Amino acid sequence: MAELNMTNNSAVEYNDDAIVTLSPREHIRLRPGMYIGKLGDGSEADGGIYVLLKEVVDNSIDEFVMGAGKRIEITVEGDKVTVRDYGRGIPLESLSDAVSKMNTGGKYGGDAFKNSVGLNGVGVKAVNMLSSHFLARSVRNGESRTVTFSQGLEVTDRRESNVAEANGTYVEFVADREVFGEYAFNMEYVEQMVKNYSYLNLGLTIVLNGKPYISKNGLLDLVNDNLQSEPLYAPIHIVGEDMEIVITHGNGYGEAYYSFVNGQYTPQGGTHQAAFREAIVKTLKEFYRKDYEPADIRTSIIAAISIKVSNPVFESQTKVKLGSRDKEEGVTIRQFVGDFLSVNLDNYLHKNLDVAQTLQRKIVDNEKERKAISGVQKKAREVAKKVSLNNKKLRDCKIHYTDKSELAEQTMIFITEGNSASGSITSSRDPRTQAVFSLRGKPLNCYGLTKRVVYENEEFNLLQAALNIEEDMDNLRYNKVIIATDADVDGMHIRMLLTSFFLQFFPDIIRLGHLYILQTPLFRVRNKKETHYCYSEDERMVAVKRCGAQAEITRFKGLGEISAQEFKEFIGEGMRLDKVRLTKEDPISDLLEFYMGKNTPDRKDFVVSNLRVEEDIIENLKMIN
Repeated sequence: MAELNMTNNSAVEYNDDAIVTLSPREHIRLRPGMYIGKLGDGSEADGGIYVLLKEVVDNSIDEFVMGAGKRIEITVEGDKVTVRDYGRGIPLESLSDAVSKMNTGGKYGGDAFKNSVGLNGVGVKAVNMLSSHFLARSVRNGESRTVTFSQGLEVTDRRESNVAEANGTYVEFVADREVFGEYAFNMEYVEQMVKNYSYLNLGLTIVLNGKPYISKNGLLDLVNDNLQSEPLYAPIHIVGEDMEIVITHGNGYGEAYYSFVNGQYTPQGGTHQAAFREAIVKTLKEFYRKDYEPADIRTSIIAAISIKVSNPVFESQTKVKLGSRDKEEGVTIRQFVGDFLSVNLDNYLHKNLDVAQTLQRKIVDNEKERKAISGVQKKAREVAKKVSLNNKKLRDCKIHYTDKSELAEQTMIFITEGNSASGSITSSRDPRTQAVFSLRGKPLNCYGLTKRVVYENEEFNLLQAALNIEEDMDNLRYNKVIIATDADVDGMHIRMLLTSFFLQFFPDIIRLGHLYILQTPLFRVRNKKETHYCYSEDERMVAVKRCGAQAEITRFKGLGEISAQEFKEFIGEGMRLDKVRLTKEDPISDLLEFYMGKNTPDRKDFVVSNLRVEEDIIENLKMIN
C-alpha cells in the first residue's frame, strides 16, 4: 500500500511553475476568509458584508476616541453603504495609499491613535479590494481629495480647493457580488452593531438611515435593552478609567455576557471575558466568606464588560475574540480585571447591602436546586454512560466545535425524529462535521418544570450529554444545533417542544446564535431534463412553468420520504437554515407561555400562519394538545 501511495503522489508534477506569488490584492480576493471571516449572504450577523461595514466604521470610531468628531452618519440602501465622519480627515497626500496599500496606516505607534481597534493596516484595504465600487473622500480645512476604485484598482483621483464642507472622511462601497454572490443586508444586524458602538462611546451620535442613536449610560443601557424580564436587583454599574462593568441576575438558567475591547464587540469572548467570569466568582466568595460553587454564583447572570487595551491581540483579523494576555507590560488581563472587581465590586456591595442580600439569596437558591437534583444528576450520568450514544441516539462526527481546527466552525448536529428521517440524514451527511441525534417520538413538554426534568427524562438527558452543555457553554461540541423536523403539524409541534426546552434550561444556545431550524423542500418538480426543489408554493409554480406540461410534481410530506442522495442537496453548501433569535421584544417567560402554555387557540393560529404546507394538512391541527 505504501508503494502504491508513493506512485500516485509522484504522478503529480511539482516544479517551479507550481510556485505562485500573489499581490496583496490578489490574495485578499482569492482568500477573503483570512481577512473578513466567512462570506455569507447577509443572513447571519457575522457575515462578511457586516465585517466590511464594521471595518469602515471602526476608523470613524477611532477618530471620535481621539476627540475628533462627535457624529457619524451611516446609510445602507440596497447594496450601497456610505459612512461619513467629522473627524480630522485622512491626510490628503496619503489618502489613496491609506485605502489601497496593505500595511499602510497611522496606527503603528506614536500618539495619532491610542487604544485603537484598527492595528494591522488591513481592514479598509480589504473593503476596497472586495468591493465592485469603492470611494474614499477626505476633507481637511477646505481642501479635499476623492479617489475611486473597482475591485481594488484605482479608477479616478480628484482634488478640489475651497470646498464648503466640514472636515472628515466619507467612504462608500458596494460589496462585490463576484466574491459574495447574492446577498442582502439585514437591518436588524446593522442596527445592533450601531447600538453597540453607541453604548461604548458616550457623547457620540450615530445616525443610521436618518435615525440617531446615542447612549447616555453606556453598558447600563446595553444590559437594560437586552433584559428578557425584570432583574432580581438593579444592575450594578461600575465605571473606571480603562474598564466598565455591569452585573445583574435574572430568574432563568444560563449566563449572558456582552464583552468589548476598545469599543469592539467580541461575541466569542476571549481573555477578558474569561477573566471576568473568574473574578466575579472569586470576589463574591471572598465578600460572603463562603466557598460557593462557581455555577451557583453565575447561573442566570447578565453582565457586560468593556476594557481598553493599548495593544490588543485578537485571534483573527475579524477581532471577534481577544487573545491578549498582557494589558501593559507585566500586568496580565486576568490581574487587571481581577483587581478591578475585587476592589470596586466589593466596595459596591458593602455600600448597597440590600443588593448584596438579594444576590446572596439567588446564589443560595441556585445551590439548593443543584443539591436537590445532585442524586438525579448522578444517576443520569450513569444512564448516559451505559446507553451507547454512538449506536442508538447519536451518530457523531469526527470534528467538534471545541477542536482547534479549520473545520470547527462548520460542525453541526441535526436533531430529528424517526428512524427513516435520521437514517436519510445520516447516510447523506458529511461525517467529518455533521452529527445526527435521533429522537424517539415527541419530546416532553417541559414548560413550568424544574431543571430536574433534564436529568429524569431520557431524551433530554442524552441530548444535553451529546451537546456537552451540562456545566456551561464552553464545551459545546457543535457550532450549529439544528432542529430538523417534518414540514407538517407534528413537525412544528416538535420544533416548539425543543425550542421551549432550550429557552427554559439552556437559553445561551439561542443567545449565542447556535440554534437553527432546517428548511427542507416541500416539492420536487422535474421533467426529463431538469429537477427543481421548491420550498414554497410560489417556488413550485415557477418550477412547473419552467418544466412545462411534462412536469412531474412530488409532495414531500416527511423527511423520511427524501432519499439520502437527495438529502445531500439540502444539508450541503446550499443548506437553508432559519436562526432562532432572542431580542428584548421576545421575553423568555412570555415565549414559553405562548408556545407551551394553555393558550391553545392562539398557538394554533401561529402554527397555521407559519406552516409551509397545503390546506389539507392544516386540518390535522386537532393533533396539537
